[in-house]
Amino acid sequence: MTEETRVVGEYVVRPAEPADVEGARTLMLDTFYRVLGHGYVPRWHADVIDIEGTYFRTPGHALFVAVRGERVVGTASVRADGPKSPPHPAWIAERYPSGPTAQIFRTYVDPEHRRQGLATELVRSACSFIASVPGYESIYLHTNPAIDGAEPFWRAIAKEVHDARRDPGHGSTVHFEIPIA
Repeated sequence: MTEETRVVGEYVVRPAEPADVEGARTLMLDTFYRVLGHGYVPRWHADVIDIEGTYFRTPGHALFVAVRGERVVGTASVRADGPKSPPHPAWIAERYPSGPTAQIFRTYVDPEHRRQGLATELVRSACSFIASVPGYESIYLHTNPAIDGAEPFWRAIAKEVHDARRDPGHGSTVHFEIPIA
């Protein structure tokens, strides 16, 4: 095992490998349909179709997986891609421009494997990766507070930047920042 690999009980959290692509894609698509309830939306989810190009062949991008045996049960990813306006407020997009902003995406754990510390380890791996990449100045993410457990999870490890529920016309997204360690 490498220093990038972490053992969490009967799970292994590590950088994704080509053999993980289909399992990661399946978990992400299942999450879009079964958890988030909106299905696949091409303008939001192109990275899921082109995992190899997005995460394996783009400098500064990465995908991490939690596996049990050979099965991918969790994911988290990093892209040098700030939030877009719309749908997010313009000041958020200006504060976190693409390039120097590392955005954490796709932090999903199969519901049958939650409450094992996997999301925490996936995000820890993503943050360690970000800290090792020259040029990143901030870590940004946003979450949908309607997803069970999402908001409390992020509040435990990140600092709220903006809660759109208090800003009529900007939806219900909660925006967060994590310091680069």
